Amino acid sequence: MFVLSGSGDTTPVGWVEDLVSAPVPEDDATKIDQIRDLETLVCAAQARQAKLAAALDASQRARAAEHGEPAARQGRGIAEQVALARRESPHRGRQHLALARILERELPCTRAAFAAGRITEWRAMTIARETACLTLEDRRAVDRAIAGDPDALEGYSDRVVLAELRKLAARLDPASVTERRRRAETERHVTVRPAPDTMAYLTVLLPVAQAVAVYAALKSEADTTVAAGDPRSRGQVMADALVARVTGSTDETGRPVVPVTVGLVMTDQALLAGAHDTADLDGYGPIPAG
Repeated sequence: MFVLSGSGDTTPVGWVEDLVSAPVPEDDATKIDQIRDLETLVCAAQARQAKLAAALDASQRARAAEHGEPAARQGRGIAEQVALARRESPHRGRQHLALARILERELPCTRAAFAAGRITEWRAMTIARETACLTLEDRRAVDRAIAGDPDALEGYSDRVVLAELRKLAARLDPASVTERRRRAETERHVTVRPAPDTMAYLTVLLPVAQAVAVYAALKSEADTTVAAGDPRSRGQVMADALVARVTGSTDETGRPVVPVTVGLVMTDQALLAGAHDTADLDGYGPIPAG
């Protein structure tokens, strides 16, 4: 069991100070127990955040209604307040607030397991997401089947929970699952975001059959190339093959060559005098001068 030092300060600052100053136990089994205890506490604290967010949403909407605000405008700014309080982006704030509403109104078993620290916020969000296409009656039926036994739910892996959710949803309302899949296919897209060390993540959201076909084609080419003695790793060959196939440009070794114009801002000292001032790559951010 995890025991704080008991400083008597019941404010968040006091809790943090107690956590920081608590001694690390000598026994490894006790270390594991405390890690588990803290994880339970984290989950219960996140559930409390969700409960408070749902209550904030209800009270602020009621206050807006009292002041004559139209229904469509009564929820303005609530998600942003939640995001600010949780030190996250407005997008994440909207996700947290949506989950809080759903847990409060539609998923009582999941809410109870979450409040008891038995499941993570991610698992609660997975249950909410995978049942979103169902009617309220069916959603609560899935909630009871999945989260009605907290002991069992706590022991399942995320993969098992996801598979069971999809199986139950397809059994209860196959038409809505089919419609959801059709809508999802219209949302296929490509995004790019920065990664450490002047790298970037290129992400493609595709229907599963297309995604598997693309991966299989790249893997097949990598297997052939590596078997022929190419010194690159399989992952490197797959990445290079993807770039080469998309851009259509390769050098004499078959590696991709990308003729592209980039917007680069750097100081004259970095360009001409060997200074180490950071440069800025348009659409990416700061990069080393070298």
